[in-house]
Amino acid sequence: MTPEMVLDIGREAGEVILLLAAPPLLTGLIVGLAISLLQAATQIQEMTLTFIPKLIAVGGSLILAGHWMLALITEYIIRLYESIPALIG
Repeated sequence: MTPEMVLDIGREAGEVILLLAAPPLLTGLIVGLAISLLQAATQIQEMTLTFIPKLIAVGGSLILAGHWMLALITEYIIRLYESIPALIG
């Protein structure tokens, strides 16, 4: 196993991690921004107001993108397992 192989595996793992983290994080970011704008406009400064909508939105994004996320990680793991003989030998 060469250092280039290790770097390629690490780079690919990083890409998969970013793709898996993007849907819930971006959803939480967008909902949080919308709620903070609403709070600024109405001057309601309740900390718990942001929690429930974010929780529902992130849960919804996981439901909607869950199939794609599961397929992505499964494909990556299968490719990684299939490449073990080439990495060893």
